[in-house]
Amino acid sequence: MSKYYCLIAGLPNIALDDSKLTYSVADFRTELAGILSAKDKKLVDLFYRKYDNLNLLAYLKNPNSQPDERGSISYEEIGELYRALKNEEKLPSGKNIPVYFKTFLAAYLAEEAGEQKETVSKVAWEDRLAALYYAYAMKCGNRFVADWFELNLNINNVLTAITCRKYNLDKNDYIVGDNEVAESIRTSNARDFGLTDSIEYLPDLQRIAEEQDLLLREKKVDSLKWKWLDDNTFFKTFDIESVFAYLLKLEMIERWVLLDKTTGEQTFRQIVGAMKKGSINALEEFKKSSNK
Repeated sequence: MSKYYCLIAGLPNIALDDSKLTYSVADFRTELAGILSAKDKKLVDLFYRKYDNLNLLAYLKNPNSQPDERGSISYEEIGELYRALKNEEKLPSGKNIPVYFKTFLAAYLAEEAGEQKETVSKVAWEDRLAALYYAYAMKCGNRFVADWFELNLNINNVLTAITCRKYNLDKNDYIVGDNEVAESIRTSNARDFGLTDSIEYLPDLQRIAEEQDLLLREKKVDSLKWKWLDDNTFFKTFDIESVFAYLLKLEMIERWVLLDKTTGEQTFRQIVGAMKKGSINALEEFKKSSNK
């Protein structure tokens, strides 16, 4: 296992409340180039797949839009795969495209063509892609990285289920993934969704869900994740796990530094107002805004 003594020792200390960026996530990728082993680079690349996901969704909405530069899959590559699947041609052999892209696009095209009328899912495409992404990442072979992605899947599903219950929405239309937590949420009507014995941070999530200030709620979610990262890298100070955790922390700081609080608060309040009126699209909109 590779050790990164010089890299870790030279990284500035960071905190969630930092008001300035030490590195952007794009800058940190450049910093890591040539330092990581090939195996560890693949783990870090898993993080940046989220920007490829954004670009895939953006391409489907508008192929002429500007891609997020933090992604590594070009619109040209996405377009080649899309056209090959649509026209039932030989798929491009590009190694840069993860297998879940093909799974997602195949389902998207089938539903678009009306081939799945009896099994059309009400789950938003963004959430379906996220579920495939999490499942893909959870098979990476690194326990810490796999657990991180499952943590995010679980947090999103639990908070989504609580929101559904609060606004009388069908949770089965919004819960994604097929791990034990997701299945328990889908099938249980208990207050804790049958998860008290399997998720130690469930009480924290329940308290967070009660927070009325939605920006503060998001900050508390990030604080929970930050603590998880600290706890799970305590004995891995110079390993890839600590490099990965630092990258994740940079992303949190970057998101908060760049977030316009006033604009964000107004957007959240508008969405909650729509939810209270029973809009079937409200939760999707809320989740989209929360992930920006």
